[in-house]
Amino acid sequence: MNVAVTERTFGKTGAGPGTRTGPIQIKAKDMDTRQHIVVCDDEPDIRETVGEYLERQGYEISLAESGEALRAILGERNADAVVLDITMPGEDGLSIARSLRATSDVAIVMLTGNAEVVDRIIGLEMGADDYLAKPVDLRELLARLKAVLRRTGKQGAADTAEQDDGHTMIRFGTCRLDLEAHKLFDGDGQEVQITAMEYSLLKVFAEHPNRVLNRDQLLELAHDRSWDPFDRSIDIRISRLRKKIEADASKPQIIRTVRGIGYRFSPDGS
Repeated sequence: MNVAVTERTFGKTGAGPGTRTGPIQIKAKDMDTRQHIVVCDDEPDIRETVGEYLERQGYEISLAESGEALRAILGERNADAVVLDITMPGEDGLSIARSLRATSDVAIVMLTGNAEVVDRIIGLEMGADDYLAKPVDLRELLARLKAVLRRTGKQGAADTAEQDDGHTMIRFGTCRLDLEAHKLFDGDGQEVQITAMEYSLLKVFAEHPNRVLNRDQLLELAHDRSWDPFDRSIDIRISRLRKKIEADASKPQIIRTVRGIGYRFSPDGS
């Protein structure tokens, strides 16, 4: 049976115009080629309406009513993205996002009934890739989801890597980072001098392309044990790196600033 939906809005209290006639049916064919999205919301109407709409757009959909159900799904099969409600009984979406981000690079789009800017920032700092306030237009959700999947979906360090005499080289614009030799080379193949901490930061960016990382995440992932939560030295280190890898350090395209949050690595400056 199908869920009748319209491409309009839904909110925490229920779906927008449309009639739900039964649970969503997932098609078996093309399951290996379609992108897999998990919709996690404690409201059945919203969960099924969003799932049905996205399934109609060609995605494979799984539905979860809680963090526990979400983890059970991810334990059986990887997902390309999670559409995650913030306000749920028990474990809320922020806690779920934080735990997911600690172990996974799955794309996360968070939904909430609170449009406050501070909540949006908190959601992004917990690891979300995008954040929409309810009521959400389903077409906008689809557009945001497509954008997030383009940035994070199947792109990892291997997708920005090249092999050179058995060494893995990660592109940073015209520069290349040699993961085995711990060295950075410019476009002419000349070595660019970098410190051990600068190498660690570049390696972190290489492992998380197109993902926004805040300062604490960067320092923790780079295993800098000396950092202080109020220390702005990370900004100085990023500034120095930009002078070495950017065509114009005053207008960075490779390591971009995401205002109020942190930094994002764009391998080709796109």
